[in-house]
Amino acid sequence: MPYIGRFAPSPTGPLHFGSLFAAVASYLDARAHGGQWLLRIDDLDTPRCVAGAGTEIIETLRAHGLQPDGEIVWQHHRQAAYEAALQALRNAGSLYGCVCTRKGAAATAAKQGLPHGVYPGTCRDAGVPERDARALRLRLPAGTLAFNDRLCSTQQHDSQTAVGDPILLRADGLTAYALAVVVDDHATGVTDIVRGADLLNTTPAQIAVYLALGLPLPRYAHVPVQHDAAGNKLSKQHGAPALDAKLAAENLQRAFAALSLGEIPADEPERMLQHATAAWKARI
Repeated sequence: MPYIGRFAPSPTGPLHFGSLFAAVASYLDARAHGGQWLLRIDDLDTPRCVAGAGTEIIETLRAHGLQPDGEIVWQHHRQAAYEAALQALRNAGSLYGCVCTRKGAAATAAKQGLPHGVYPGTCRDAGVPERDARALRLRLPAGTLAFNDRLCSTQQHDSQTAVGDPILLRADGLTAYALAVVVDDHATGVTDIVRGADLLNTTPAQIAVYLALGLPLPRYAHVPVQHDAAGNKLSKQHGAPALDAKLAAENLQRAFAALSLGEIPADEPERMLQHATAAWKARI
C-alpha cells in the first residue's frame, strides 16, 4: 500500500516550534518512504479555535518549504461524515448515552483507583436514552488494545482499566476528536501517522474506534515532545512563541538538530528538506 502521511494541527493560535518539529518529522518520513504528505486543519473544536489561525499556519508551513500534496482538508466541512460514522456505530449497538459530568466521572474513577482520564463505566449499563444523555460513548469490549509504535515500541492497554469508554459525541454537541480523526484519516487513505509523543495516550481510544468501524489500522510513530527552557512542553497553553517565517532556515536547522539528523547546510527551505530527507531515509 502506498505511504500516505499527514500533519493535522489545531488552529488555536500561530504555529510554534513544537508543532513545526512534528510537522517536519511527518514530512520527512513521508518523503523518505516515497509517499504523500497531506495537511488537515483540525478546527472542529470551535470554542478553542482562533479566527485566521488556520490560514496563518498554512502560510507558515509553506514558508518553511512544507508544501502538502493534494487539497487541504478542513474538519468543519466534514460533519456529514462524522454523523454517518456515529449512525453506523449506533446501528451496531456500540454507543450508549452518558449523563456524567467530567468532574463526577473523575471523582468516581479516583475512588475506583483508575488512572486519570479513564471513564469508570458509570452509565455503561444504565440504559440512558440518547435524548437524555449529555454525551455518547463508545462501548469498548473487554481485552487489550495493542499496537506497535515505530519509535516507542509495543504498547498494550487494558480497555477497561487503562483506556475507558471514550466520548464520541460531546455534551456541547461537537464530534469528539477520537472519532473525527479516525474518520478523516481513513477518508484520505492515511497509512502512517507521525506525531508528538504527547498524543501517544490518545492512540488506544482511536484504535478502538477503528476496530468498531471495521477499518484498517494505520502505522504509528510518536516523536519526542519539545520543551522550553523551564522544562514545559512547547505549547500554546504554556505560551510558546509564534515562529518567525523570515527565519525559516534557522527554524528548520533547529528541527533537524532535535531530530539528530546531523549537519544540514543552510539553504532554501526546499533544498534543506531534501538533504534532511536523505538523512532520515538513511536511518529508517
